[in-house]
Amino acid sequence: MDTKTMHEVTEQTDAGHMTFPQGVQQLMAVGVESYLVDFAAGRKTHYLANGETHTETMTLQPHPVAAEFSAEKIVDAIRAAQGDTIRYPEFVKRATAAGVIGYWAFLTGRQVVYLGRRGEQHVEKFPAAN
Repeated sequence: MDTKTMHEVTEQTDAGHMTFPQGVQQLMAVGVESYLVDFAAGRKTHYLANGETHTETMTLQPHPVAAEFSAEKIVDAIRAAQGDTIRYPEFVKRATAAGVIGYWAFLTGRQVVYLGRRGEQHVEKFPAAN
């Protein structure tokens, strides 16, 4: 298991030095099928195809998660990140303000499920490759 790459991707993403597609590419290269981000706990757990898991502590300062889930606000944050007008630190700020307590990125399934505090969900498919 290449925990060094998982750590570096988490660190670089948290610092805003890496885009989502760059992180996905690096994680998939070391066998990560999916990862779960828990904003409340400040953790990111990676799931590998062979059943192994690895958890990293996020280096970003926690933001309070809004009580109300707003699919519109999370979609706005996703679009800004996709357009590279914001990076991960701002994305986390906007996501938690949208009531997102965490998300599960299914890399091999090419989609992300964003979760609200009361089980609300927004599913975002990965954009088509250019």
